[in-house]
Amino acid sequence: MSELLLKPTPATLTTPPRRLDNALVWLMALTCGLVVANIYYNQPLLAAIGRTFGISDSRASLVATATQIGYTLGILLAVPLGDMLERKRLILWMLVGAAVCLGGAALAPTFALLAVASVLIGICSSVPQLLLPMAAHLAPEADRGRIVGRIMSGLLIGILLSRTVSGYAGAHLGWRLVFAGAAGLMLALTGLLAWRLPQDRPNFAGTYGSLMRSLGTLARELPQLRRSALVGGSIFAAFSVFWTTLVFYLGSPAYGYGSDVAGFFGLVGAAGALAAPLAGGLADRRGSSYAITAGLALSLAAYLLLGVGGGYLAGLVVGILLLDVGVQSVHISNQTLIFSLRPEARSRLNTVYMTGYFTGGSLGSVIGGVAWMHFGWPGVCAVGSAFVLLALALHRFYGRQQIAAEPTPA
Repeated sequence: MSELLLKPTPATLTTPPRRLDNALVWLMALTCGLVVANIYYNQPLLAAIGRTFGISDSRASLVATATQIGYTLGILLAVPLGDMLERKRLILWMLVGAAVCLGGAALAPTFALLAVASVLIGICSSVPQLLLPMAAHLAPEADRGRIVGRIMSGLLIGILLSRTVSGYAGAHLGWRLVFAGAAGLMLALTGLLAWRLPQDRPNFAGTYGSLMRSLGTLARELPQLRRSALVGGSIFAAFSVFWTTLVFYLGSPAYGYGSDVAGFFGLVGAAGALAAPLAGGLADRRGSSYAITAGLALSLAAYLLLGVGGGYLAGLVVGILLLDVGVQSVHISNQTLIFSLRPEARSRLNTVYMTGYFTGGSLGSVIGGVAWMHFGWPGVCAVGSAFVLLALALHRFYGRQQIAAEPTPA
């Protein structure tokens, strides 16, 4: 049964329609950045939204929670469709859906309707997780890691800059115009991608139910996929431990900074985005396992530096740079690896991996907050280091059993 679910017949197996050119790669990167920004635009606007509807800050924060829930549902329920439906058409329809939902949020007369629109925005904004497998399918094998890394850099920059842009625009134009502007951007992207994005025929011929059941089959049959999901979840937990507690540390007597300065440190993290193509190139040249090990080593060095020298501004900045580069190296290398496992199932592979990745991130946020509350900055650095060491242990454990099966770089 699993063979029928996971392996295409010669009639359904497709070949890449054409090689990716640089313009298309950059368009994909731009799309990822602008679409993922839909998830984060609302965060600086929550206080203004609360004032509009006359609700408390805690209730207004449910908008951010609803959007994140929607994004998770999109990864779990919509992204696997990339193996079943023609990807270009699916992406275009989801972008149109995002535009409609963003427009609905801009016009929402009640908070309840805004919350519903936010869930739908999150679902439709899972487009980057469809574009990444598509790029891996279109890319030549020797350049796959570099191309995936370049597209991921767009996604990361979108995450980093979205809060800054929406906070500034919201303060001067109002939160409704931020959502309206985002809707316009989605329509513009739809037009560009309809013109430039090639068709990408699906390989899966079963039902939606069998498609979803095959997620478990893939996780069970592919130890390398389990390793990537567990290692990715552990390293993203380490990443979330830091970024969840940084604002508290900066506001403590150690620094005494406000939220405006805390936002600056998010821009420092842009180095991780710039390093993404380099990490992908390293995975192409030396293999994913080597690049993952290097990224984990950088992440551990970052936490050691943050623990010893985090009380000094220079130590904090260098620690952030090392952590972001290390985490992105692991993430890009993991995705390069999983996309090589079953070419006909790349969307589902990405679903399994990203589910583990975000689960780890959520766990890291919770444990990081507890560590800060009870043990302060030393506790945060200890917990972050522990998650990095867990990622390293999982990587080495699975690596000893499966490294021989990893595709050799060209």
